[in-house]
Amino acid sequence: MENLIRKEVKSLSPYVAGKPIDEVKREYGIERVVKLASNENPYGCSQAVKRVINELVDETSLYPDAASHDLKEEIAKTFNVDKDMVFCGAGSDSLIKDICLTILNEGDESIMGEITFPRYESNTLLMGAKPIKIPMKDNKLDIQGMVDAITDKTKVIWFCNPNNPTGTIFTEEEFLTLIDRIPRSVLIVMDEAYEEFVQSDKFPNTLELMKAHNNIILLKTFSKAYGLASLRIGYGIGEINFVQYLNRVINAFDSNLYGQKAATEALKDKEFLKYVIDNNEIQREYLKREFKKLGLKYLDTHANFIMVNVNGDDKKIHEYLLSKGFIIRPGFLLGMPGWIRVSIGLEGDNREFIELLEEAIEYRNNN
Repeated sequence: MENLIRKEVKSLSPYVAGKPIDEVKREYGIERVVKLASNENPYGCSQAVKRVINELVDETSLYPDAASHDLKEEIAKTFNVDKDMVFCGAGSDSLIKDICLTILNEGDESIMGEITFPRYESNTLLMGAKPIKIPMKDNKLDIQGMVDAITDKTKVIWFCNPNNPTGTIFTEEEFLTLIDRIPRSVLIVMDEAYEEFVQSDKFPNTLELMKAHNNIILLKTFSKAYGLASLRIGYGIGEINFVQYLNRVINAFDSNLYGQKAATEALKDKEFLKYVIDNNEIQREYLKREFKKLGLKYLDTHANFIMVNVNGDDKKIHEYLLSKGFIIRPGFLLGMPGWIRVSIGLEGDNREFIELLEEAIEYRNNN
């Protein structure tokens, strides 16, 4: 069977997801586990979403709307764009793959940050194209370095903003100094999966930028602020002609029935979204204060997670926290050894995490 496998597939490394809660329970023989590893919404989803999911049980045997008509209508209404500019899929990571399938040929170049969402690289490699990874600058995307790297082989440039896993952003002013240097033949993907959590008024207005630059694609998701991670619904907005081609690649039923209906209701429930954003900000500031008290450096995050430097072996910190029922993301898996990424959780969980982190550091330093 080995000879059947494409060489591009053989070169891929499997994606390492955050440890599932049940696995940690089995491994450590504990009942209570707090997951702060996958940037999930600790507040769940809105009551309106729960109601619509319950109402759909009798429709489970039916295929969803292949056109995602109602969801696209609601997205278009929310962002004041033409419905034909909207595309939907099974999470934004799936849409990243669809974009690569649509535009990349063997030998093409795809530019990304060195430490960013890994799906850009893996899907570039899958197509036989070449990922161009630009080193970070002060733990931020070096967007000037990324633009400087464009050649006549460049097909796409990926801007994750806020960047995962660092949580850092670049501003509209910074981007405006560079955007005119990006050829119209290069697709600009603005991946804003965590945009809802951004409080800065300097964040780029991508929809406005798109009016003058039709080579921009905006990617977003319902997995984070809206709390629909298990339903796998991502979406994007782009130039109509490009979206028409992209829709030929996206599988017809990638947007499942529950996801479509839940996402449509989630967009309408602005009160719940505000509740999530406000509480995330409160807890984000709490964690920053506590890290300062512990003498730990952290990155200026604009998302629902935070990278903190644990001043040494992050593997031991990770293992200690796991043994206590707390799952975080160790930096060695993210290309940032010595750091850990922590999803911002509920108030009580965050307080307990800080206590355990202090214990973990002391344990590591003494063993």
